[in-house]
Amino acid sequence: MGEFTWPVGVWSADGEHLETVDALVDTGASYSLFPRSMLERLGIAKRFVLPFEQADGSVIDRDVGQAVLVINDTESSMRVIFGDDDAESLIGSNALQEFLLLVDSVAEELVPRTGRLKYNGIG
Repeated sequence: MGEFTWPVGVWSADGEHLETVDALVDTGASYSLFPRSMLERLGIAKRFVLPFEQADGSVIDRDVGQAVLVINDTESSMRVIFGDDDAESLIGSNALQEFLLLVDSVAEELVPRTGRLKYNGIG
């Protein structure tokens, strides 16, 4: 897949400020990641720590918080990872699923899709 960025907004914890960044679309990342300094500036609280495997196979622990993200004028609350201050912001696979977006790597864009509801009417 080619690499491209897409604008994503992060609301401050008090809902007063929206900070928008161009984030790398990373289908290999579980969660979205933002620089620690940005999340702290927005008042996003660290809630717990999770282990994450890096590209080289090593595992590191990262702080995790909850933030409201905005992609394509749609908002959703989800887990975010506190990255190093020099880390590039990432849109991870959970955000792509939550926002019902497909990755078009040729056109370098996120494309809305229809959600799937597999319900057979029983129960």
